Amino acid sequence: MMPRAQLTTFLIVTSFLSTVTYLGAPVHGGVLTSYDVSSLDIMSKIHTDHDATTEASSDFGHIVHATPNGVFRPTFPADIAALIRLSLSQPTPFTVAPRGKGHSSRGQAFAPGGIVVDMSALGDHRIAVLVDGMYVDAGGEQLWIDVLHAALKHDLTPRVWTDYLRITVGGTLSNAGIGGQVFRHGPQISNVHELDVVTGMGEMITCSPEVNPALFFAVLGGLGQFGVITRARIRLEPAPKKVKWVRIAYSDVHSFTTDQELLISKRASGSGFDYVEGQVQLNRTLTEGRRSSSFFSTTDLARLTRLAIDTGSVAIYYIEGAMYYDDNTADSVDQKLDALLEELSFVRGFVFVRDASYVEFLDRVGREEQNLRSAGAWDVPHPWLNLFVPRSRILDFDAAVFKGILRHANPVGLILMYPMNKDMWDDRMTAVTPDEDVFYAVGLLRSAVAGGGGGDVEQLERENAAVLELCDLAGGGIGCRQYLPHHASRDGWRRHFGAKWGRVADLKARYDPRAILSPGQGIFPPPPPSPPPAAAGETITAS
Repeated sequence: MMPRAQLTTFLIVTSFLSTVTYLGAPVHGGVLTSYDVSSLDIMSKIHTDHDATTEASSDFGHIVHATPNGVFRPTFPADIAALIRLSLSQPTPFTVAPRGKGHSSRGQAFAPGGIVVDMSALGDHRIAVLVDGMYVDAGGEQLWIDVLHAALKHDLTPRVWTDYLRITVGGTLSNAGIGGQVFRHGPQISNVHELDVVTGMGEMITCSPEVNPALFFAVLGGLGQFGVITRARIRLEPAPKKVKWVRIAYSDVHSFTTDQELLISKRASGSGFDYVEGQVQLNRTLTEGRRSSSFFSTTDLARLTRLAIDTGSVAIYYIEGAMYYDDNTADSVDQKLDALLEELSFVRGFVFVRDASYVEFLDRVGREEQNLRSAGAWDVPHPWLNLFVPRSRILDFDAAVFKGILRHANPVGLILMYPMNKDMWDDRMTAVTPDEDVFYAVGLLRSAVAGGGGGDVEQLERENAAVLELCDLAGGGIGCRQYLPHHASRDGWRRHFGAKWGRVADLKARYDPRAILSPGQGIFPPPPPSPPPAAAGETITAS
């Protein structure tokens, strides 16, 4: 019988040989060289079993599917660098796409015929809070909800949050990371001190505004095109204890947008909200699309429905605001809120106020997720469309979309609409926004729920296409920019980046010249794919 150590080595080598055949990677002369042996550890972390590749072939959107040849589960960030170098050593490099929670909607984290990197394999403990420096170092794979809890142990908190916290640091920083605090502090990418990045050359580089700044500004909002974020140093501030959580209803869009813009103008005065967002409730949403809410009671929803009927409004709008406070400011927060409400032009009697803990407020969508999962409405198609709309055209957008294209549309989902300030965005980054001082984030976050009146995916996609056609500046439209963008052609991407396209192409040539990173975005053509395998392999293990 073969000794155990020799048997283990034999199994590893056998697994290596089967895997390189599966991936189309050559073994030199049919004999393992020293280079091949040095790749054994990396190859042993590539899983080609059906369950692994199937999970990596879909995402939150459930709109498109693409199967990778394997899923890589790194132990350390250096493993990702080694995987990329292994790819580059092949005559035809395989593509590599990092995947956190797969919360994309159009296959942005896919690697068709390539390798998906399961970032969660890096572990649960790569978060370190530096109290003296007022920052947190977090691995790119870490969830924002875990960053929050780690910082709160020191009575600190990041300044800007997305509405949903069970997504990864690297994922949001590769896009921008927006939410109701952006008007005060800018997007999440404007609150990063330093990054560790693995480039498309397999280099591990630490970068900041002062050190390797070109890479730093490229990666933040860079859609995964220039490197994999393995660590981010994020700015912190003292954490509040409580939140005065407010929703204020409007029956006309002009008053709604005027008040929103007034609120974000108070960012430096300390007299306004700490968080400002807004929602659009189509009349049909109120009458047909009710479900449990973490904020509105059944009575509240009935009142809002009656308001829409009585005013003849196609939509009801409401501002969502939050004032942070703690024990020292608890006595004054109500007075501050009352003074602010006096300046606004909402429908009198339609102010809804709740007190919540800071964590309860920030994790509000996490609770909604549990409701949706229980109702079977979470793992369904989500043909979401997120846009940045210039302030000068927001009323035109409202008239054409909410009172036109979507007037009789799907009631299942959420429509967001709130303004932000361009001067809080750093133009050195590759993220793009409209060329106006104020623009609106509009999110058509709709779901195709079977039997729930939500319409089928094709219907929702047709409506999205009509909205995009309206927005097409080249065709004389409103001139929106997509956030979390998806374009079907390279020309579409050129128009998306506009004046930044030349810089984006140059940065790609510098940091990922073989275009192997994040091919699911479809921005740059990847290297020609290797021939598909004849049959799926099995999970590769080292023992």
